Amino acid sequence: MNITIHQSIHINIIKIGSITNSSVLQIGSTGSIQSQADIHNTGGYTEPAAEAEAVRNITSPLIPLAPETRKHNF
Repeated sequence: MNITIHQSIHINIIKIGSITNSSVLQIGSTGSIQSQADIHNTGGYTEPAAEAEAVRNITSPLIPLAPETRKHNF
């Protein structure tokens, strides 16, 4: 069964709070969306990584954080 859809979409403002690796942002229609997950060894590693060392006595963030801002929900 073939269905033809003609669309005209106008977006003045779009706010996206967050997108993760498995998220889908769809605007308009689609016939089907098929999931796909690919894992690539881009570093050419052949053995597991060494165990991480425990970090203790942290008094401040390791990465400076921006001051908290007000969140707007539109």
